[in-house]
Amino acid sequence: MPTITTKDGHEIYYKDWGEGPVVTFSHGWPLNSDAWGIQMQFLAENGFRTIAHDRRGHGRSAQTATRNDMNGYADDLAALIEALDLRDITMVGHSTGGGEVARYIGRHGTGRVAKAVLLGAVPPIMVRSDANPEGLPIEVFDGLRRDILRNRSQFYKDFAIPFYGANRPGADVAQSLLDEFWLLSMQVGLKNAHDCIKAFSQTDFTEDLRKFDVPTLVVHGDDDQIVPIKDSAHKSAKLIKGAQTIFYPGLPHGLTATHADRFNADLLAFLRS
Repeated sequence: MPTITTKDGHEIYYKDWGEGPVVTFSHGWPLNSDAWGIQMQFLAENGFRTIAHDRRGHGRSAQTATRNDMNGYADDLAALIEALDLRDITMVGHSTGGGEVARYIGRHGTGRVAKAVLLGAVPPIMVRSDANPEGLPIEVFDGLRRDILRNRSQFYKDFAIPFYGANRPGADVAQSLLDEFWLLSMQVGLKNAHDCIKAFSQTDFTEDLRKFDVPTLVVHGDDDQIVPIKDSAHKSAKLIKGAQTIFYPGLPHGLTATHADRFNADLLAFLRS
């Protein structure tokens, strides 16, 4: 398998398809790079080089005991970019992956970055506090930690339903898609999934977003039950100078799968703009 080795000695798996301008993909929790397969194939067929990695602890990457936090994730992404000597990149991040992209720019700058896309992304910060009263209460995230420790297999089966909006009236979500979500989720290490909850929910990306100085597209479904749009995309778009936005009426968190053609067309238009 194609891998790089991080400075702390752990292997990170990646896939590299196509030729042309580079697009990197950072996946959501608790998935892996396979979640981007539809987008990667589509862009590879349209003249782009597409690269996606499995975050540490997820998929085929090492199940590490350390650095399961946003700084660690961003540094792993930087290590991959440097190892492959990628330049003029468009960075695409979904959910937790959007936080990874934001923290990468905050820590490593945009010297190798041409554009960015934040899709259903967790920034600026998810958890409720005095400074962020619109956020989700910490008890929500404590519940996630409790449930993956109690029965992670059942939790992932249940979590897939709101992820893809399968609980909405008239929803047409194939059982096979829900099964795929479970399969990918079961590949993440238990500790890694547990630690990542704090990373995606309690990390404050406000200052990272203010450092964006490249064209940025903020994309979100307005029926996202996992990362509510009002406390994420609406705020991020105001913090990123000159950000473009696409807010899809009625679409769920997992719109890359449920509405792939629509998102792919919009992503391609942004890449070519």
